[in-house]
Amino acid sequence: MRGYRDRADDSLLTLLGDLPELVRNLVTAEIDAAKAWVSRTAKDAGIGSLWFVVVLFLLFWAIPVLLAFAIIGLSSWWPAWVAALAVFGFLIVATAIFALLGVLRFRKVVRRKNPGQAIATDVRLVKEAGHDAL
Repeated sequence: MRGYRDRADDSLLTLLGDLPELVRNLVTAEIDAAKAWVSRTAKDAGIGSLWFVVVLFLLFWAIPVLLAFAIIGLSSWWPAWVAALAVFGFLIVATAIFALLGVLRFRKVVRRKNPGQAIATDVRLVKEAGHDAL
C-alpha cells in the first residue's frame, strides 16, 4: 500500500504541479476498473447463457418424453409409462436446477457496481470539495 503524506503545508504551486499526475492516476484507475468490470460481466453473462442453453436442451428432450409417457400410459399400464414418467420427472428437476443456476449468475451480473457509477461518485466528490469553504 502506498504511503500518504500530509499535504497541509505544501504550497499552492506544489499542489497545482501535482494535479496532472493525480488526475492521470485517477483516470488510469477508472479505466482499469472499467476493464475489470467488463471482463467479469462478460464472463458471468456467458456462463449464465450456457446454463440457459442447457435448460433449452433439456426442455427440447422433455417434450418427446412427455409424449412417450402419454402414448405408453394409454397403451400399457405400469412398467413403460412409469419409466417414461420417471425420465420426464428427472428432466424437469434437472431443468429447474440449471434454470436456477442461470438466474443466480445473471443476478450476480445485475448487482455488480458498474464503472459509470464510480465515475459519477468521483465527479460528485470533486464538486462537493470545490464548494467547501477554506
